[in-house]
Amino acid sequence: MDDSAAKSAEYRKMQDILNPPLHACLRLLRHGGRETKERECGMYLRKIEGPRSVRLPDGTVMTRADLPPETTVRWVASRKAAVVRAVAFGLVTREHALETYGLSEEEFEGWERAVEAHGEAALRTTALQKYRQL
Repeated sequence: MDDSAAKSAEYRKMQDILNPPLHACLRLLRHGGRETKERECGMYLRKIEGPRSVRLPDGTVMTRADLPPETTVRWVASRKAAVVRAVAFGLVTREHALETYGLSEEEFEGWERAVEAHGEAALRTTALQKYRQL
């Protein structure tokens, strides 16, 4: 009897390791207490226009979290490329990008043309003169 009790306790311990207990809110969500516990625990998704993520041609997934912050002032090539990619693949609309980041149509079109013609490397400020001459 002691042997089976020990095995049972060991089994429960292994179950806890393999399937750790969930946070109380998640446990209630899993078992159907969705409406009340979502609000109580603050676990809800904000409604947004458009998709939350898109799959890029290289197989990676781009989400809104990959976009630069709305307060961006210093535009490095990677941030410009992220916004151009998001618009090109439908993660955000062109209007939303222009409004959110305070960009002009001409500036954004310049970024798009540079990426189209020469790739994302053309968005670097040091490369602007080089690529404009071509």
